[in-house]
Amino acid sequence: WLALVGLTSLTVTVAGISLGAYTLFVALAIASVKVVLVSTFFMHLKFSDVMFKIFVGIVVLTLFVIFLLTYLDYLYR
Repeated sequence: WLALVGLTSLTVTVAGISLGAYTLFVALAIASVKVVLVSTFFMHLKFSDVMFKIFVGIVVLTLFVIFLLTYLDYLYR
C-alpha cells in the first residue's frame, strides 16, 4: 500500500516537472509499475491458478494489440 502511495506522489511530482519528450515515458513507466503491484498483490494474481494467469495474459495481449492498431491507424492517416 505504501508503495502505491509513493508511486502516486512520484507521478504527481513528475507531472509538475518538465522533462521534455521523456515526461510521457516516465509517467507510463510509473503507471506500469503500479499496474503490476495492484494486479499481483491486491488482485491476488500471485496466488491464482495457472489458467487464470493465462487468461489475464491474453487480455493484456489483446489490449496491447488494440492500442498498437489504434496508434498505427493514427500514425498513417
